Amino acid sequence: MTDSIAWLAEPQSIAWGGYSVVIAPDLESESLARRVAETAHRPASPRAIGELTLDGIALRHGELDKWSYVIKYGGWQGEFGTGSRPVDRGGLHVFHLEYEEENGKPVPPHFAYRHDENLMCAFNLHLDGSWGHGSPEGDPDVVTAVQERLSAAGLPDEDLDDSVVHRRCLKVLHRHFGLTLPRERILTETLPTLLLTRP
Repeated sequence: MTDSIAWLAEPQSIAWGGYSVVIAPDLESESLARRVAETAHRPASPRAIGELTLDGIALRHGELDKWSYVIKYGGWQGEFGTGSRPVDRGGLHVFHLEYEEENGKPVPPHFAYRHDENLMCAFNLHLDGSWGHGSPEGDPDVVTAVQERLSAAGLPDEDLDDSVVHRRCLKVLHRHFGLTLPRERILTETLPTLLLTRP
């Protein structure tokens, strides 16, 4: 059974402060977590732990069918970028969903799909020009296909509440790319975890 990804649109769906999730097919989850760790702006050494401490950033990871996923916990906001070793190097397809829910600016939720160090598709999940890509940008073929799915879902629609647009966008991404996350496993079960510690 899969849970899609639309449940991420619920308030504090994973943790207080929002969510940051990286999903990739055909790669073992610890390898994906270590690639994500390499994109931290400040040097950090990943190590396996049992539980997250108050001052750390944790990368919990797991697998579902062909998908591996990494969920960031702790003070992850603003701590990661592409770095010199991007996660999608070597031909990997990588999908990133992020929402700084408690950011006061406010920053809308964001989606990015990268492949082999190329941007394939990115847009904010409120579909407005307030922050970043207000509509899909990237590879023309991918962008056209995603835009058609969004239009079929009645988006953009300025009369809809942002939370509704957020959920609908996540449903579109699930249908188009097949993205899925196991909600109960993420929220209630123990997952392997890497803690990023500063030297």
